[in-house]
Amino acid sequence: MKPVLITGGCGFVGRHLVKGLLARGYREIWIVDNLSIASGHAPEEWLASWKKEPERGFTRFTKSGRTIVFHKADAIAFFHEQAAGTHPVELPAFGDIFHLASIVGGRALIDGDPLLVATDLGIDAAFFLWLSRFPDKAGRVLYASSSAAYPTRLQKSEGAVALAEHMIDFKADLGTPDMTYGWSKLTGEYLARLAHERYGVRIACVRPFSGFGEDQDLTYPTPSIALRIARGDDPIEVWGTGAQSRDFIHIDDCVDAFFAILDRISDGSGVNIGTGTITSFLDLIKKMLTVEKRSAKIRPLSDKPVGVANRYADTTRLAREIDWKPKLSLEEGLAMVLAGAHERLAGTELPFSLD
Repeated sequence: MKPVLITGGCGFVGRHLVKGLLARGYREIWIVDNLSIASGHAPEEWLASWKKEPERGFTRFTKSGRTIVFHKADAIAFFHEQAAGTHPVELPAFGDIFHLASIVGGRALIDGDPLLVATDLGIDAAFFLWLSRFPDKAGRVLYASSSAAYPTRLQKSEGAVALAEHMIDFKADLGTPDMTYGWSKLTGEYLARLAHERYGVRIACVRPFSGFGEDQDLTYPTPSIALRIARGDDPIEVWGTGAQSRDFIHIDDCVDAFFAILDRISDGSGVNIGTGTITSFLDLIKKMLTVEKRSAKIRPLSDKPVGVANRYADTTRLAREIDWKPKLSLEEGLAMVLAGAHERLAGTELPFSLD
């Protein structure tokens, strides 16, 4: 029952992780987030009914015997100061740490501002430096990597394969990952392995595929497409031809997999989180239209960035070693995203709350 630390805890994944932790009975959660990215929402927006108590260096939110401690800070400066012992707020010993903090966004950000995304290298370097100085502060650590770390040569329109964990081999030819985001996550995984091998940290790396959810930022394709469909657009615009395919998994399933993986992996190795099913954006649109019980034409936008042609997970390790599989079907997840889109159209900016 030690406190939990989440870096980047106010982002899309972080908020759902907080929900998952509270549902599992965790009583004290610490969050470090600078709210600098579009998906980062201040706790006041999704903890509206919680009691807010500003304290020196952080803000405490309490409700029904549960506590969320929020520290607004840039992760790079924060963890460098923590490592040097110069930060005014002393961190407690944590049972679990979830390192989610990163500069994230849709394809336009990854392709359009690659050096901003490269900030993730600094974030991970600072975090792992602190962890190596104070390994006793962490019981277990989960590092959020990405399917973008896989070699892009395996994700082309022809010859694409289900991406298995062994295809990232730090002792062999790694291949070229997807832009600076992929490079940063590949480097983060390498640091995670060093944290285990050299400093004795119990750590697991997760490689989520195309996670989506009702409160995801609209720079991501799934909620953006859902909004177009919910408001009645005809035709429905899709970036590229729409033939590019992904492995879509709802965020609640992603978070559920975090806990299963953290229970079984401690050596810094990576585990895919996906369904193992590949779905094109054209088919995704058709499934959403079916949920909405309407039809529409589709308009491809050839001038937009699209990323790799095909990306989907080999889920063998997830099923056999972790003994986990998704609970929500794609259709159920898309229905939730469409419901969130209708909430947005009705004036709800953030269709998510822990009240």
